[in-house]
Amino acid sequence: MIITVTLNAAIDRTMAVPNFRQGNRHRSVESRNVAGGKGINVARALARLGRPVIATGLAGGPTGQRLIEELAEESILSDFTPIAEESRINLAVIDPTSGEQTEINERGPEVTAQEVDTFLDRLDYLARGASMCVLAGSLPPGVEPDLYARIVRELGQRGVTVVLDSEGEPMQAGVRAGPSVITPNVLEAEELVGHEFEGPGDLASGLAQLLELGASEVIVTRSEGCVAAVGPPSERTFYEVRTEPMEPVATVGSGDAFLAGYVAARYAGQSANECLALGVACGAESTQHFGAGSVDPDQVERILADVQVRELEVPASV
Repeated sequence: MIITVTLNAAIDRTMAVPNFRQGNRHRSVESRNVAGGKGINVARALARLGRPVIATGLAGGPTGQRLIEELAEESILSDFTPIAEESRINLAVIDPTSGEQTEINERGPEVTAQEVDTFLDRLDYLARGASMCVLAGSLPPGVEPDLYARIVRELGQRGVTVVLDSEGEPMQAGVRAGPSVITPNVLEAEELVGHEFEGPGDLASGLAQLLELGASEVIVTRSEGCVAAVGPPSERTFYEVRTEPMEPVATVGSGDAFLAGYVAARYAGQSANECLALGVACGAESTQHFGAGSVDPDQVERILADVQVRELEVPASV
């Protein structure tokens, strides 16, 4: 089983609004509501790729009950810990005439220490039957920023492969705990190392710095694909993976689809470059859908044939 953890779950509402302008009145031409949060998006894509997955995390109030029902309707297994306060609702507005995307995310519910402890007990139970766990997204208010770090250490002791995708202080603490893989985007990676990446040499150097922070493997996602440092230290390889740009319908959740593709391939025992290539293909294909975590496996296979994987030149200083 693959576990995905979403501690700040939500109902994600995506609306298409032509010629969207701040301060004006508009009518949407299309809208969709789905259970959301990064871990849930990953679970949705994994399920569509045919992998055994269970989504867990925290959910509260009518919104929390609604997202659990949405997952059941999609035939996605879930086991969420109930909390007293209401789960959040996020809004994404997509302008189909310009391709611009505006996101408004609620802060999320306050979570008590007792609710966190109940969740950790439930996660410990689920981990007994899991080989991989994806920790993804923000932490809700009231949760200590080292929670991901605690989970990374505890699951690591069980031999579970832990993939971490977050930002800010929870990501920094989590990386230092030694996760199997981290998958920040470029901005999140630059925040972790404390400087911008100016070119190919900086990308390789940045990957090396991220490894030094504690992660065993690092993947940095970009709009055109990803760069990665993967494999055990004695066999570590730096890769750059690209695919041809596609005219997007929506880019909400494309990074989550990438992560699902990577995890799906790794779960199946594929090679490092095959895992990265499937991730890039899934991320690209997801931009053709209105709704986060949506992928068409047949179209993914078509895109996969055109994904370019090459070893990244690593400066001698790195």
